[in-house]
Amino acid sequence: MKRKIVRKTSISEQNQLNMKKRKILYVAIMMATIISLPEQSNSQNLEVVGQAKITDMSTDNTANQIVVKQADGTLAVRDAASLLAVGTGNYGTVVNPITGKVWLDRNLGAAQVATSSTDAASYGDLFQWGRNADGHQIPTSGTTTTLASNYFTTSGLFVTTGTSNWLNNVETHMWSGNAAENNPCPSGFRIPTAAEWEQERLTWSTNDAAGAFGSPLKLPMAGYRDGSDGSPIDVGSSGGCWSSTVNGTSSRYLAFGSIFAAMGTSSRSYGFSVRCIKD
Repeated sequence: MKRKIVRKTSISEQNQLNMKKRKILYVAIMMATIISLPEQSNSQNLEVVGQAKITDMSTDNTANQIVVKQADGTLAVRDAASLLAVGTGNYGTVVNPITGKVWLDRNLGAAQVATSSTDAASYGDLFQWGRNADGHQIPTSGTTTTLASNYFTTSGLFVTTGTSNWLNNVETHMWSGNAAENNPCPSGFRIPTAAEWEQERLTWSTNDAAGAFGSPLKLPMAGYRDGSDGSPIDVGSSGGCWSSTVNGTSSRYLAFGSIFAAMGTSSRSYGFSVRCIKD
């Protein structure tokens, strides 16, 4: 009779066998977990209290929705086609049926279309004539007494020297002509000329702030910013909108209040509203 030989397993071999078993068990658990996970959406849920997760993804030219940051800091999903069609970002457009001109529906920097002549959320920014949107146009921006040495500024400060200009040299191309390098309007829009503002004013029902608000543009009385010290003036009692038209060392603007509306001339160091017109 042959004796059956039983080979004893060494300790090291037993350890290797146990490790293989643990690996197999781990893989099985992971597979079960993956199968049980709910199907993931390609979009992120923005309705998270206090936070929003945005994933950096490669450009997709076929995307039909875009996440945008609104003027009040909140995020919103907008239809890509509508944004690309007018190229105005968060702004809408309005048309004057008499002149046929297309305008942005609010002042640059405004959170919303005006609901009244004194709607503070519709006031928007106050630009020094010809400057780019570097932050100086924010009504509460800081000030500096140093004239800018270049027409393209990055300081974000409102220049207050008491002079008629914020720039060392008298240059007029930044908002006017074919160059208009500092045009702050969205693509396809520009600063209107004095003649275009006058044409618009003549269509108002009354030649005053009520007529300005009653027009398709719904212009509010945002006031203006003093060129000598940067202080706010006449907020809620008058309004002023820059034109691209120059007049000597000054520039033309539309002014309106409770009993008047007319084209005026101002030093370029003053801060007025900007309403853009379509090219």
